[in-house]
Amino acid sequence: MKKILALLIIIAIAAYLLFWPVSIEPVAWQAPTAPALEGPYATNTTLSDSRILGKDEGIGPEDVAVDDEGYLYVGYVDGRIVRFDPDGKNPDLIANTEGRPLGLDFTPSGNLIVADGYKGLLSISAAGAITTLSDSANGLAYGFTDDVDVDSNGIAYFSDASSKFGPAMHARDDIMEHGGHGRLLRYDPGTNQAEVLLDGLQFANGIALSQNEDFVLVTETGNYRIVRYWLKGDKAGTHDIFMDNLPGIPDGISANGDGTFWLALFSPRNAMLDSLSDKPLLRKVAFRMPSFLQPQPVHHGFVLGLDEQGQVTHNLQDNSDGAFAPITSAEQHGNTLYLGSLTEPRFAAYPLGDNSAATRSNDGDSNK
Repeated sequence: MKKILALLIIIAIAAYLLFWPVSIEPVAWQAPTAPALEGPYATNTTLSDSRILGKDEGIGPEDVAVDDEGYLYVGYVDGRIVRFDPDGKNPDLIANTEGRPLGLDFTPSGNLIVADGYKGLLSISAAGAITTLSDSANGLAYGFTDDVDVDSNGIAYFSDASSKFGPAMHARDDIMEHGGHGRLLRYDPGTNQAEVLLDGLQFANGIALSQNEDFVLVTETGNYRIVRYWLKGDKAGTHDIFMDNLPGIPDGISANGDGTFWLALFSPRNAMLDSLSDKPLLRKVAFRMPSFLQPQPVHHGFVLGLDEQGQVTHNLQDNSDGAFAPITSAEQHGNTLYLGSLTEPRFAAYPLGDNSAATRSNDGDSNK
């Protein structure tokens, strides 16, 4: 009897793992072999010098925006947009989107543009009034408005990470499916219209404009790469790969206005996840397992500095137990790099200072 019962339990578990309905329909692809954490990606503890800000003021300050006076703005999981003074103190509630504010950037006129995962592309005035700029394009509603960068004319470039899986489902679902539900978009305040520049992206995430605004970058989290869309010149309207086969899972990206992009890597690559890339059935099985048995990111702070040719200029890491991680954004203001996190109850400030050459990485190529 016991043997029969055990057999029935095994059959039930197998049936669940193989046939229980799930929200994903995995697509086979081939993940490239991850580059080793050596040479330009060598493990280090540089980010251990970071200073913690806004501790326990809220959960998930995914991005940090800095205004002309040096005040710091973050968005929390409960929808609040909070401003801190330049020292990261004295929090002040600016607005509540009642959604999930993610990417943040200012227009030349001083409005705060918010990529809200639930609400779409929003504008917040200095008085805290919230205006919805766009919540759909080409008849398809945004499922996961993620990041935004505004050019010198007030035109906003932003990402819809996934039209299928929203913030409540997290990026995991879209990445496990690999169905290409992400889009790169542009919103023109002159026409009050949004247009799709690229679609079919694998979790379109961070957005950053080049120094001369002749191209815009979008991180493609599910493909471990950065895509470049040309805005000016002979290549305008076309796209190519800016940087491929990254050593980690790319998240936010920003530009410092002086030719450097700061790329936040959520964590180093996961060998188990990569090994499942061409095995869609096994990805479904893994998806049905308890979360603690699924591929998990490691606790590892990771930021790369890149020039406009896609070469690694800075390699900032910290894999200690107390590291600020995961890092989902890195925004430079002056000689400080402000670090955001999707899940931490704090954000951080790393001093670039005058000794940033000590963190530069010039040995080896960038796997471009």
